[in-house]
Amino acid sequence: MNISKTLNGTSMTIALEGRLDTSTAPELEEVVMENVDKITALTLDFEKLSYISSAGLRVLLNTHKLLSEKDGLKLIHVGDVTREVFDVTGFSDILTIEE
Repeated sequence: MNISKTLNGTSMTIALEGRLDTSTAPELEEVVMENVDKITALTLDFEKLSYISSAGLRVLLNTHKLLSEKDGLKLIHVGDVTREVFDVTGFSDILTIEE
């Protein structure tokens, strides 16, 4: 998985490319943990994300909790397959997902 991040003041955007699964979720978690104290808002760009597993969902849930008392977590460019995973798991009700 490729991870690219852009910092704009206290907001950060992280673009993910590839698979967010058991082997790559720790990479995303590390990037989030390195920056969570420096930011108030995080946008995850899923435009090039092809797959998400339960390990990826765990990272999203933990990140959501960390940023819930700040400006929060937002997901953009979520594909149909990933959106279906969010719908089935109930994550669509928890996370902010924008088109």
